[in-house]
Amino acid sequence: MELKHLFSPYKIGNVLIRNRIVRSATAENMAEVGHPTDQLINLYTELAKGGVGLIITGGIAVDPSSTFSKKGTSLHSDEFISSHKKLVDNTHDYDTKLGAQIGHTGRQSSNRRYESVAPSSILYPQTGRVPRALTTEEIKKNIITSFVESGRRAFESGYDMVQLHAAHGYLLGSFLTPYTNKRTDEFGGSIFNRTKILIDIYTSLRDEVGKEFPIIIKLQTQDGDLPGGLTLDEGLEITKIVYETGFDAIEPSGGGGDLIGSDKLFPSVVINSPEEENYFLPTVKEIRPLTENCPLILMGGIRNPLSAERFIQEGIADFISMSRPLICEPDLANRWNSGDHSPALCESCNSCYYSIVNSPLECILN
Repeated sequence: MELKHLFSPYKIGNVLIRNRIVRSATAENMAEVGHPTDQLINLYTELAKGGVGLIITGGIAVDPSSTFSKKGTSLHSDEFISSHKKLVDNTHDYDTKLGAQIGHTGRQSSNRRYESVAPSSILYPQTGRVPRALTTEEIKKNIITSFVESGRRAFESGYDMVQLHAAHGYLLGSFLTPYTNKRTDEFGGSIFNRTKILIDIYTSLRDEVGKEFPIIIKLQTQDGDLPGGLTLDEGLEITKIVYETGFDAIEPSGGGGDLIGSDKLFPSVVINSPEEENYFLPTVKEIRPLTENCPLILMGGIRNPLSAERFIQEGIADFISMSRPLICEPDLANRWNSGDHSPALCESCNSCYYSIVNSPLECILN
């Protein structure tokens, strides 16, 4: 079977991407005081050489308190633009596009030098910390502004697009779910109000970067087994609001830190058989009719290139995104494109994610 759809070019906004393979955002733990290092540049260079069409960075902090790992990257001030520009320029040498994922860890922050903040004061069991509920004024003046300014810096650094991280229990995602959003102001209550922070960030950021710079989103669509969490029906309504707001692409996701220990919809499900692959496919099938011409990025346990080809050929998704397989095989895209259509070697053991607790991201199979 020829993978002519998987390796055909396609646009997100006005940005043409050479194929449909996306490296989904992954914390790398390879920065120094927020600045990308040569080690991180080499990681992205190997992915670009390996044939990936679009790399989405690991979460870039919009605030000093919100780094996603001990050595995570930041864009919370202009001083970081030059080091990010170096990262972008090196990746562009290999015809791969680069998207900056910007985010805030919120109640899931493990950085005890700073207080954790959230829409509401709901205990985060993994750290034992109860976050402080943000005031309405703080959301408008601090949180929204920090995302807009970081997005503007991503634009000035030369990134091809920016992705808002609104999933997995981090700050923006915690506004969406009633489990962590008990607010009674304009940012809480109804589904629209819980989504309002995304609308406000998008609108203000669009004013900063113009119409040609794509703004995409990793979007929480469901909380899985979490009692009182976001249901898929609510997630579909949120997706429709996000689409109508104007986001240039949507990467649906679900789960989060509150589900650690559950085998359902945590972002990195352990896959024991081919039947367990593609676990967000049912969600994307429901979202597809709601989004018309907005590109959809399918993530979640994709291991077989023949399946990926079929999903794109049938119009279920426009891109497929992977993380763990590309940690294991940075040249996976080239291998598939060369005619070797055997599944990814990744065993979904998740040891790569455990590696970033105290060291840089790595695959124990290599």
